[in-house]
Amino acid sequence: MKPSLQHASILAALFCISAAPAVAAEKIGAGKTAQAAKSRVAIQVNEESVKKWNEVLVNIRNIQAELGPKNVAVALVAIGPGLGMLTAESLAANGVQDALAAGVEFVACGNTMKALKIPREDLIEGVKVSAAGYVELMRRQQAGWVYLRP
Repeated sequence: MKPSLQHASILAALFCISAAPAVAAEKIGAGKTAQAAKSRVAIQVNEESVKKWNEVLVNIRNIQAELGPKNVAVALVAIGPGLGMLTAESLAANGVQDALAAGVEFVACGNTMKALKIPREDLIEGVKVSAAGYVELMRRQQAGWVYLRP
């Protein structure tokens, strides 16, 4: 290889190497925006703990703050002892109402409601009911939702 051709090849290789991080960073940034527009998170709550409920509500606010509330769908599914979070008498009721106003979907397990004899009227206004909470979570996962159990 002639020295001038070798020199040109080395310069071209160096240019490609130096440009790669910038191109990769640009693609990652673009991916973040595209990914954010498609983000869906299903959160399970199955504990009777006001502390846990409030932590979950903080986590939801953090998710929405990071991705933007219009860029992420958040659904919380309450099962078993976690159903207490979604009752009108819950110590987390104000936080749930604020999250509902911010576009968060809350779903109560119908099986738990039957077992604990909790009528729909006892739930916070705006809470939806699914026949089976675990099936609700399973279907959302099958549809591409990210599953979180804090």
